[in-house]
Amino acid sequence: MKNILSKKTFWALILLMNVAGCKSNDDFLKENPETFYTVDNAFSTSAQIDQALVAIYSQIRDLWANPSEEGWIFVLRGNGTDMYDVASIRRGATFNNYGLINVDNGTFYNIYGTYYQMIAKANLALEAAQLPHISFASEAEKANIIAQARFFRAYAYRNLGELFGGVPLVTTVSKIPQYDFKRATRAETYQFAIDDLLAAEKDLPETTVSGGRVVKGAAQHYLAELYLALGTQLAIENKASEAQAAFTQSISFASKVIDGGTYALMTSRFGARSSETKGNVYWDLFQENNVNYQNGNKESIWALQIDYAAYRAEDGKSKLPYSRTYGAVFRDGAKDHLTGTLEDVGGRGIAQMIPTMYTRDDIYADKYASDMRNSDIVFRRIFNGNVSSSPYFGKPVPWEVLYNGSADANTNTNNKSLVYPISCKIATDKYTGIADGENMSNLFRDDYFIRLPETILLRAEAKQRSGNKAGAASDINLLRARANASYMVTAADIDDKFNMILDERARELVYEEARWNTLLRMGGTIAVERIRKYAYWPEAKATLTFDYNLWPIPQTIIDTNKDVVIEQNPGWQR
Repeated sequence: MKNILSKKTFWALILLMNVAGCKSNDDFLKENPETFYTVDNAFSTSAQIDQALVAIYSQIRDLWANPSEEGWIFVLRGNGTDMYDVASIRRGATFNNYGLINVDNGTFYNIYGTYYQMIAKANLALEAAQLPHISFASEAEKANIIAQARFFRAYAYRNLGELFGGVPLVTTVSKIPQYDFKRATRAETYQFAIDDLLAAEKDLPETTVSGGRVVKGAAQHYLAELYLALGTQLAIENKASEAQAAFTQSISFASKVIDGGTYALMTSRFGARSSETKGNVYWDLFQENNVNYQNGNKESIWALQIDYAAYRAEDGKSKLPYSRTYGAVFRDGAKDHLTGTLEDVGGRGIAQMIPTMYTRDDIYADKYASDMRNSDIVFRRIFNGNVSSSPYFGKPVPWEVLYNGSADANTNTNNKSLVYPISCKIATDKYTGIADGENMSNLFRDDYFIRLPETILLRAEAKQRSGNKAGAASDINLLRARANASYMVTAADIDDKFNMILDERARELVYEEARWNTLLRMGGTIAVERIRKYAYWPEAKATLTFDYNLWPIPQTIIDTNKDVVIEQNPGWQR
């Protein structure tokens, strides 16, 4: 690389000397850039605008799948909540030690900045779509491009509003430095995203020929979530009638998705491996070639696209590194009985983010144990010893042995963080690419952004917040019935701290939900109370000595917005 750069520099200097020899000094000093791009001249075709949207799809895919294994993205996926923590070998990457988490933490800045990058790309596409020299195949094509851009802008503000509260609303492409952004309220941020989605909903298609592109159901799902979030915030502000109106809208948009006829829960075996005797319908949902609506999966509303051929050819990020990043490390925590990196231990796990005891055991305690989602094919708990010297060689190793194999309590705590049940969402018994030299780190299936059960759980919460606990229980039972759960919940189970809703979300949406969004959206002290209760390591309870229901505005953002004061969120003031 250094040689290449030096050659380029050499020829550039030769060119400059030739130009200087041909022109006067005055001419040489005049600037006439021929490749200075602006919104007006950077786009010449509608296909180029679509590529700006493709860049957002790619960014969201990488933000969710995390192919580069960025620590801050694990937080976005739930690390530090009630559901996930870090293993003993990664305690330096904890997001539960509040002696280390403050307004200068780079995780907050990365997440905040990433969503504004997305907003900038969406604004660019929106402005480019209105350029007079751009021709579209039809008005419908133009409307669809605009709808996708508005969807992505709303998606970004949905995340910012749920995580950080009210933020500046940027609607145009910035052409000069600006230091006077004014912060909107949280309700205004939600409303802005709602308005974008209402506009997008009209022009997004019901379905698409190929997977990946956003559709009407995705907009309706996020409208249900945003109206729920708005109603929750309005209730906090003691605007009861406005809050109820928002909850009614949330239920309405969720019902459009749930009862509209396009989507439905899968209740019988389907897809690429349905003829195999092992498995069940929930397991089918997470097999290769089964994830997209176009694969016959009627509960898939929006899915990110993974392509193994593209991965091999040019796109090294087209993968789900879930077996590696989320998988257990039996070879460390249970090395006397289990070792290796093959299918029998869930692949080549390195435990970058682990399920807490709440996620792996508590939610399935007692009457909640009998549930398809807790079956061994879905949430694998039976591991046969594969170390020849083990007394459990070829036989299931008891969890009591895996968890408590040492006389030292601290060693047991550490080991317990490394070994845990393996979800079918993060591992498989048939890894693609082994013949090509791939190891068992990556899955090459598509993955869900939105699956119908989450829409159902949003409606359940909106019903609960509207005072209809029986309706909330009925919605939860749609999922419990599909999972063949032995216990159906009743209105009496629907508690005012939303534990039932949160527990059912954990059962249904483990490794799918953006848990921080859910906890912070709920307001009050729900997030901090659950973190104190369920975090794996004791640092959380010891150091989380203050209450918060929003992440802090990154201090860098406050400092650089020098012409207008941006107030810090409660609990995070220095």
